[in-house]
Amino acid sequence: MLYLVATPIGNLEDITFRAIRTLKEVDLIVAEDTRHVRKLLDHYQIKTRVDSYHSYSDDRKLYKILNLLNEAKNIALVSDAGTPGISDPGYKLIIEAIAKNIQIVPIPGPCALITALIGSGLRMDEFVYFGFLPVKKGRQTMLGTLQNEKRTMIFYESPHRILKTLTDFMNTFGADREIVIARELTKIHEEFLRGSISQIFEHFQKNQARGEFVIVVAGI
Repeated sequence: MLYLVATPIGNLEDITFRAIRTLKEVDLIVAEDTRHVRKLLDHYQIKTRVDSYHSYSDDRKLYKILNLLNEAKNIALVSDAGTPGISDPGYKLIIEAIAKNIQIVPIPGPCALITALIGSGLRMDEFVYFGFLPVKKGRQTMLGTLQNEKRTMIFYESPHRILKTLTDFMNTFGADREIVIARELTKIHEEFLRGSISQIFEHFQKNQARGEFVIVVAGI
């Protein structure tokens, strides 16, 4: 079986009893960054063997994992933070395992986009998630398709691109569109910044951007 185990996005206490038990019982944990997941495993005294599977892994690593699954090994897939498969390379392993009729068992838990949404105060009954915007090719085309989006929109962004993204958002949605940026979720310096796109842009012109961001944009 392939277990998809959600792990904390910051606070190590944000993990379920089921997730801890699964990580202890499986034959192998496959992680995006073995050094990162080791902090979690050490905290909960989990001794299970760990191997890596990330965006630079080639098909040999993918098929090595699939072969272990075909040999009836139980494997847990984790991402660096949150729910595996969402904006991380684990998605390819998941779809290949399903194609080979390997049983998939999701172990739900933390997810940055849902955490940001429920704390945003923006409309939650209908929303759409886009992950990271294209850095160059296709960026403006994608944004152009969102000008009339009625649902709440959720994006991920890194600190060194936040001003560019906010500039693009002003050009796409208008300077007065309501927006919320969630920063350092579940960590000591967790912060929600609420206001218009132009107000948040001014904030980051004056204050250095730190941490990883989830951007929640109101629909029309």
